Amino acid sequence: MDEVDWLKADSAANFFMALPMDTSFAKVRTTVRMSYDNNNLYIIAVCYTPVPGSYMVESLKRDFAFQKNDNFLLFMDPFDARTDGFSFGANAAGAQWDGTMYEGGKVDLSWDNKWYSAVKNYPDKWVFEAAIPFKSIRYKKGIREWGINFSRNDLITTEKSSWAPVPRQFPTAALAYTGTIIWDEEPPVASSNVSVIPYVLGGVTKDYQNGNKVSYRKDIGGDVKVALTSSLNLDMTVNPDFSQVDVDQQVINLNRYELFFPEKRQFFLENGDLFSNFGYADIRPFFSRRIGLNAPIRFGTRMTGKIDKDWRVGVMDVQTGQSGIANLPGQNFGVLTLQRRVFSRSNIGFMLINKDATGNAPIAGNVTPGYNRNIGMEYNLASSNNLWTGKLLGLKSFTPGVKGRDFVAAGNLQYLSKYWTFALQQQYVGTNYNAEVGYVPRVGYNKINPLVQHNFFPKSGVVLSHGVQLTSTYFFDENFKRTDNESIFSYLITFRNRSTITVSGLDTYVKLLRPFDPTNNGNALLPTGTESHWNTADVQYASKPQSVFTYLVDVTRGGYYDRGNRLSVTGQVGYRFQPYVNLILNTSYNDLRLPQPYSRTKFWLIGPRADVTFTNTLYFTTFVQYNEQAKNMNINSRLQWRYKPASDFFIVYGDNSIPSPFTVKNRQLTIKWTYWWNI
Repeated sequence: MDEVDWLKADSAANFFMALPMDTSFAKVRTTVRMSYDNNNLYIIAVCYTPVPGSYMVESLKRDFAFQKNDNFLLFMDPFDARTDGFSFGANAAGAQWDGTMYEGGKVDLSWDNKWYSAVKNYPDKWVFEAAIPFKSIRYKKGIREWGINFSRNDLITTEKSSWAPVPRQFPTAALAYTGTIIWDEEPPVASSNVSVIPYVLGGVTKDYQNGNKVSYRKDIGGDVKVALTSSLNLDMTVNPDFSQVDVDQQVINLNRYELFFPEKRQFFLENGDLFSNFGYADIRPFFSRRIGLNAPIRFGTRMTGKIDKDWRVGVMDVQTGQSGIANLPGQNFGVLTLQRRVFSRSNIGFMLINKDATGNAPIAGNVTPGYNRNIGMEYNLASSNNLWTGKLLGLKSFTPGVKGRDFVAAGNLQYLSKYWTFALQQQYVGTNYNAEVGYVPRVGYNKINPLVQHNFFPKSGVVLSHGVQLTSTYFFDENFKRTDNESIFSYLITFRNRSTITVSGLDTYVKLLRPFDPTNNGNALLPTGTESHWNTADVQYASKPQSVFTYLVDVTRGGYYDRGNRLSVTGQVGYRFQPYVNLILNTSYNDLRLPQPYSRTKFWLIGPRADVTFTNTLYFTTFVQYNEQAKNMNINSRLQWRYKPASDFFIVYGDNSIPSPFTVKNRQLTIKWTYWWNI
């Protein structure tokens, strides 16, 4: 802070409190300064601490959990459009945070780019300093006013604050409430912005279950990023590899429909909201994890970004090779999406998706699948103050030999204030609607989902806020005959130390539309038309996040299918030796008591995880998952050395085994090197 440039720079101070309440200035002091040159945007933040020499963090791991770390974050909207942007920051021990912003205040931490930062601790403060290359962010030449906000989370005082005031019902990332940074001249534009990111990989795999010989893998490939303009980016990949990506966290599956697991592969992530957020959580016409499923990706191209302040565009084309497992030919996936901003923060979106087979299947005689196409439009409402949000959605699919009832019509509207929340959602999905590159687990229904919530804020005492919530979800067939519904009445309490407790009562009715095994364990199926009606009580408690020892417990007890009973206990226990070690144990136990032929079925899911961060560039993670329902135990260990910004060396080990009697199914070891080279 004693350097001349910082002493000359304007400062931002006098932060506003967002939590526990949003009616005063912050008690914990923060001062921010910014500067720039032809290559980088610089920021320094002095975060004063209320207790000398103390701070709370999970570890030095990148992209930490916001609520469990003392941290400082920057939210940046280079187009001043209040809808999308970038976020950078660090926790008090120096772990980096970076992500892309979408939908006016959400942050996708899967995005990873090249920038530099350091944190130093003093008895009365900690200081964060960063250099963000202009090559690493997207912005339009000539725009001299950017939306910006700074956020500070201090767990010792349980205070969250921001430079520009944000109402407490919204995250401090809410772009509707940013302040403004005014450039004294146009931000610099890099004349050359091309990044080449090659990788070299070696690996060995042994399949014990099928008695196959040891197989060795040697691969090279990589990505190229080209900035067509300062706000429009071209990504190309050849023979991509995703062996270092985090494994999915398993769950006990008692659902009648397909589960959702998020995309984690880097190639699909930048501006990924243009593709992945079209539609609703249970009506996604495009879901990138369908690409490369049991088939290698040969090459892919993406062009994403902003044309100007009002227009965003996304174009993607990916080619896969043959699938020996499914005996399918190579396939080509093409996607086009456009988004036009209207009014202050709303937008209209358009999407076209095409999937086509290319070439022949590995085994002769296999029927080549026909094409599948989807076209859709949506209107996303976001009022200037973010109190009103909503969506209108229309989709239609095109599949050979299928006509009629192949479309989607849906809409929702939400009002969110400090005291009241009102929401109503409606969906229609036709029986013949087909999104082969999407995530639409259920078709042939009408859905109505109202919600109302009211919050109370005591002026004193241990309770910060409490409130009641009522929500119902009703499903009908296409003739509006009820098939199932669930109503939930909840009471939510948040304490001043940030611990929470939620007590809920559930009323559930299901009429099966197809045979279903309520244990999802290969047992007999309940026949179509079986009706079940039951009630459930649920209690969840989450401890205060500022402790080194944290825990969460959720207990559910009530009825189940076919006049059965279900007890479900879910828990998480965490302990951290800050800032180097973070230990977490996830557990889930389900006890199902059903009449014959099911009798009693019990499932355990146990998932211990250890994150060891030797430094903020050297990480070791081990994740073990024992899933009694799937009769599988999985181990995934990864050593990551970030020897330069965005350049890594990985050693990844994984195996799967049958727990009882213990039998190894497969094992694999991979060594991978990547390098980010800016031309």
